[in-house]
Formats: sequence, C-alpha cells, structure tokens
Amino acid sequence: QVQLVESGGGLVQAGGSLRLSCAASGRTFSRYAMGWFRQAPGKEREFVATINISGGGTFYADSVKGRFTISRDYDANTVYLQMNSLKPEDSAVYYCAADIYYRPVVTFDYAYWGNGTLVTVSS
Repeated sequence: QVQLVESGGGLVQAGGSLRLSCAASGRTFSRYAMGWFRQAPGKEREFVATINISGGGTFYADSVKGRFTISRDYDANTVYLQMNSLKPEDSAVYYCAADIYYRPVVTFDYAYWGNGTLVTVSS
C-alpha cells in the first residue's frame, strides 16, 4: 500500500507557473506508475498526465500537452507536475494517484489516490 500527499497548490496569475509535488510513503514508490488528475467545481474529474515506473514514459491530456511536465524523483519518493502558461481553466483541485500498471491512455483506474491540492489561476 502507498499513501500520497499532494502539495504546492495556490493562487497564480494567468500565464504563471506552479510546481505540484506528490510525496509517496513507503519503500515501494519505484514499483508504481503515477498519475495526475484534476477536478474543477461542478465538473467531472479529468485526467492530466501519467508517468511510468522508469520515468522514461509519459502521457498527457491534450489540454495540457506542451504546458505541463510530469516527472519523478526516486530519492525523494516524489512525483512532480510542472505547470507553465497557466490558464484560468486550469483552476481545479489536483490529485495524484498510483498504480502498479502504466497505462498511457486516459483512465482513472488507479489503486491509490491522494487528497488533492487546490490550484487557482486568476485572469
């Protein structure tokens, strides 16, 4: 089992940047593919990005491709989401998730989820 804690959310102006972090507990971080998701008020949860176990494979939603970058640090047991050129429509609670399978598709089939961190982008 793995526990996930997101951080790094906050208020930023449109065009700005934020880096979200997701710290994973335990010694099994390297066994899990990781994903980022978001949910805006009144909307369904949306897939953002995923990264495979080695860190060499990534997949992004079309809405964030070219602006967001997912990465992972094995020494820190942490996965990151670097968000650049932020838009008001990126405002949401951002969640990270973990699963033993890497699926480079839009899917919510992840075994473990964090509690989220709020990102607000002002216009």
